Amino acid sequence: MLAKPILFYDGQCPLCRREIDHYRKVDKAARIDWQDIFASDNTLARYSLDHTDAMKVIHAVDSAGNLQSGAHAFIVVWQELPGYRHLATLLKKLHLVGLANRAYLVFARLRFRSRCKQGCDLPPR
Repeated sequence: MLAKPILFYDGQCPLCRREIDHYRKVDKAARIDWQDIFASDNTLARYSLDHTDAMKVIHAVDSAGNLQSGAHAFIVVWQELPGYRHLATLLKKLHLVGLANRAYLVFARLRFRSRCKQGCDLPPR
């Protein structure tokens, strides 16, 4: 079991950075391991995740070591953050995570296309 969940995010995307910076400020107890996918010491390979997949959709590793993506990754993070725990609980109890995930995937596809039009800095394979 992991000491704390991991969130992989695109640190070169201004929108992503702004959102993650907000979550990091809320995470005063350092309950999440925030991993920029472009940092030299990230752990993507340990979870069989490459940079392109990590850029397309947000990913998290939950406290049990399971890789989650999309809205499910946000649930992993929100469960750990004050002020967001209730949102995670509500989405799960109302069985809305699947719907939230579908909406997120539409957004993620558009964000990735836009991001790569601006220039994706993918590392060489």
